[in-house]
Amino acid sequence: MGAGRRNFMMGAAALGAATVNRRAQAASSCRPHEPVKTGFTVMRDAGYQALRGRKLGLIANPTSVDERLRHIADVLHATPNVRLTAIFGPEHGFRGTAQAGFSEKRSTDPRTGISVYDIYTINGPALDAVFRASGVDLMVFDIQDVGARFYTYIWTLFDSMAGCARTGIEILVLDRPNPISGRPASGPVLDPALSSFVGRAPIALRHGMTIGELARLFNTAFIPRMAGRAARLSVIPMRGWTRDLYYDETGLPWVPPSPNMPTVETALAYPGTCLFEGTGLSVGRGTAAPFLTLGMPDTPEDRPWAERVMAMNLPGCLFRECWFTPGSDAFAKRLCHGLQLVLTDRTRFDAVLTGFALLRSAPGRQQPDFWRSGGKTFDILSGQRNLRTMLDRNASLPDIIASWQGDLRRFETLREAHLLY
Repeated sequence: MGAGRRNFMMGAAALGAATVNRRAQAASSCRPHEPVKTGFTVMRDAGYQALRGRKLGLIANPTSVDERLRHIADVLHATPNVRLTAIFGPEHGFRGTAQAGFSEKRSTDPRTGISVYDIYTINGPALDAVFRASGVDLMVFDIQDVGARFYTYIWTLFDSMAGCARTGIEILVLDRPNPISGRPASGPVLDPALSSFVGRAPIALRHGMTIGELARLFNTAFIPRMAGRAARLSVIPMRGWTRDLYYDETGLPWVPPSPNMPTVETALAYPGTCLFEGTGLSVGRGTAAPFLTLGMPDTPEDRPWAERVMAMNLPGCLFRECWFTPGSDAFAKRLCHGLQLVLTDRTRFDAVLTGFALLRSAPGRQQPDFWRSGGKTFDILSGQRNLRTMLDRNASLPDIIASWQGDLRRFETLREAHLLY
């Protein structure tokens, strides 16, 4: 392919991505609403009473901002009678300089002069040692989640709660919205035998909970068994958030929670399309529409993938054929052919249903190297071993969805007891 045509295709893909985002935003209701107050704002408006006289540790990242985009670490550091003594960074780091699967190493934050500890993937005695060495007596957690089980920030919370329980440190969670709404949970529930840092405990793939609600659930159902006792947990709820709200209806500014989570639309698709990280296909990392763009280097097809999926009439979405060049991960810097997902009605869109429909029809699915790491990665992401087996034998989409309904009903009962809104 000539350079001119390649450049044209890359430009067209970027233009298409912008069009997709505009259409998705126009399709959203975006109804007028009083701005939601996050747990941090509620605490600030109360004069930081919960923090007075404490040696604070802060688990935060670039999403830990107020309504004027001021970072919580900077605000707390400048607040009289509030003593911030240590900061802890998750995946991508406290200031957000690292890509997926990486973090920022131990350092001193140049803006505040406070020690920053790397706790990404650290748990058990090693994490306890870090917490003890920091000298804090109250841990504050304030990070924006995206609503999917395999997003790692909720497991940083989980491990930190277990560490706080073991070390006797109190933990305070400042609640934030679930950006894809608090709709009922959906998708498979994690098999504990597949526990990993993208799923420590048996919750649904799309959990439909806020970070504060998850903390409450973890502390009741799982932390005592792991740590020998529950954590000394407090949650400061939001004001003004209701379960039907999407993030762009909250009045809060959106800060990408990670480099490849640029929009709310990305977060909406993520519970389904991230499953492709367990395959040999690219999920469009480093493009204008990550997790909305899927494909591989061009392979001849009698009928393009997008055309085949369009024929399924999946609710709340459309698909178009596209060419794209990933900036990182699978097929980085190589021209790929595939499809782009366009959201048309997010109230009807089902990310998990869509993800499995795409998996059933994906190009190259019959090839022996379709599943990354022999299928282990997909099993960990989906949370169940039988789902890959069902896909391999071409089970129907209704049968696949039906396979997790019993576990999902049990999770829904557990979830209901811990909701705050």
